[in-house]
Amino acid sequence: MAALSAWFWNERFWLPHNVTWADLADPAPGVEYPKAGHLFSALPLALVIFTVRILFERFIASTCARSLHIQSGVGRRAQPNAVLEKVFTSITQNPDSRHLTGLSKQLDWEVRKVQRWFRHRRNQDKPSTHTKFCESMWRFTFYLCIFTYGFQFLWQCPWMWDTRHCWYGYPYQVMTPGLYHYYVTELAFYWSLMFSQFTDIKRKDFLIMFIHHLATVSLISFSYVNNMARVGSLVMCVHDASDFLLEAAKLANYAKYQRLCDFLFIVFSVSFFITRLVIFPIWILNSTMFESWAIVGPYPSWWLFNSLLLVLQVLHIIWSYLIARIAIKAVLRGKVCNDVRSDIESSSEEEPDTPSDGLRTSPHSNKGENGTNGHCAAAAAAKARVQNHSSW
Repeated sequence: MAALSAWFWNERFWLPHNVTWADLADPAPGVEYPKAGHLFSALPLALVIFTVRILFERFIASTCARSLHIQSGVGRRAQPNAVLEKVFTSITQNPDSRHLTGLSKQLDWEVRKVQRWFRHRRNQDKPSTHTKFCESMWRFTFYLCIFTYGFQFLWQCPWMWDTRHCWYGYPYQVMTPGLYHYYVTELAFYWSLMFSQFTDIKRKDFLIMFIHHLATVSLISFSYVNNMARVGSLVMCVHDASDFLLEAAKLANYAKYQRLCDFLFIVFSVSFFITRLVIFPIWILNSTMFESWAIVGPYPSWWLFNSLLLVLQVLHIIWSYLIARIAIKAVLRGKVCNDVRSDIESSSEEEPDTPSDGLRTSPHSNKGENGTNGHCAAAAAAKARVQNHSSW
């Protein structure tokens, strides 16, 4: 273990030339440098955030959902059937025509009835609109609060206005209480998302999102340990700038305030493009790749850090393309096709006489224009693809 620890914490990887861990171990009185041990405080804070989320969704978000007449049910439930339940849990949740025909003969049911049973059974395991509203309201609240805090904190920091201050004196840069709290809170939030995945209704992108949260935790921790927290705080703030707008658009969508949803999705799209395709490469990547090279010089962890940021920028371009394609389609057609990743399946899947070329219009959707979901369906699809999206 000692040999493994010495290999992992190799100074020549983590630190610039002529700097050792001993140089950072005993700072002057009143001065604190980042240490890996500081990150352990994020774990109990993550449990606190997880508990706050449960209470928030149960007593605040749920109350708001009910006041907006968002019901907690998911529709018709599948009637109990031991044979179909065994197939559903052990073989397949979406049987092909061969399985459907066999089950139809075995149960003496029509094929359409078997299809309908599997559709209802799948919907039982998927979150209701009420559940999704509560989750989005929690994320909206956190993203808005952390972005507000981060922006106010960075407004007073010199590296907000001159990114070269991210590298002056590096790595002997003091970890201030404000920067520490910003970092640990962000880290704890993504730890809490990893915890909540095992208690939430399991979605089909479970593994993808788990890897996403793990990568986010790793990147935040990595930038803290090698004291790139100043530029890391800029990265977090840039990514937080559009997250709460997407969650707000989703809230409006669930509440069927379609005009508001359309507006919020447009604002989100513009914010996403500006922050991820303009500010991030011109402001942050320029600093991490060129200003740091001139002031500090490259070393192994510097190369890794910049490589990860470049990969992130490639993802920004892909996500922006997907969002733009969805938004343009929504504008040109006035509506978009059903999101293939919709949480609740519509009955049009097996109903050939039901129009399926666009979103179905509800006669009770009088809060929006013409009852169509417009950009809000695009927002849902964008969320499914970007899924942030939103973080490192």
